[in-house]
Amino acid sequence: MITQQLLHETIASALREDAPWGDITAVTVIPSSAHACAHLIAREDGVLSGGEVFRAVFIQTNASIDVTLPVKDGDSFARGQVLATVQGPARGILTAERIALNFVQRMSGIATLTAEYVSRIAGTRARLVDTRKTTPGLRIFEKYAVTCGGGYNHRFGLSDAIMVKDNHLAILQQTLDTGLTEALLHIRKSLGHTVHIEVEVDRLDQIETVLAAGVDTIMLDNFSLEDLRTGVALIAGRALVEASGGINLDTIADIAATGVDMVSVGALTHSVRSLDLGLDVTIALTDDSK
Repeated sequence: MITQQLLHETIASALREDAPWGDITAVTVIPSSAHACAHLIAREDGVLSGGEVFRAVFIQTNASIDVTLPVKDGDSFARGQVLATVQGPARGILTAERIALNFVQRMSGIATLTAEYVSRIAGTRARLVDTRKTTPGLRIFEKYAVTCGGGYNHRFGLSDAIMVKDNHLAILQQTLDTGLTEALLHIRKSLGHTVHIEVEVDRLDQIETVLAAGVDTIMLDNFSLEDLRTGVALIAGRALVEASGGINLDTIADIAATGVDMVSVGALTHSVRSLDLGLDVTIALTDDSK
């Protein structure tokens, strides 16, 4: 959840980065009395995310700016559609424009790509989930955008769950006095009963060893389709099954059809293209002419 405090702090940081000593162009070129009306226009089809973030940037820049949002986060829209209307002091609108667009374009790009992935696995049992491959400082915004597109969030960060990946196993197995099953059982006993444990495997012969420890989720990393089907059959409902590794729009349908519970896709956030949205000023007037 994007809290008001986090929203304020993130926007303040972005505005300081863009205009640390003010917007000298707007102050020099635009009369202080000028007011403007602008529309956020979709220049391609997509799914909206970040509408409230877009609004907050303008209001935080100048509280006199008013933003209306006829389209809600999670809604689909078509090229040429008006997604928001911004009215108020022209200087403030111009100062906030780029930051507001940066947020809504990237978040809508994530939501739109997520919706495309979700459409490819319709009719299967699999959920599409994101990863921690996010932009530093913007994780909560990007993970929220995934949910706007119909996807689900994996763990938010390292504090949320135990996730034993390949590098953990490589170190663990070199330092163990016992087998892997016993080590995982020890981990389980040292944790509270609500802590989720997931273990990544990259070979079929690792599955029974991990299952014997009573883990909650097994990640099958970079498995072939045949091995995914075999892995799902071996696990047989004793743990949740996550497929991961190099998954794209061309491969996700076949992977989801193997019977896995989740498919994690890092591309949702780490290589997404920002959507093409533009802020077009349609009316400019001064206080005297209103």
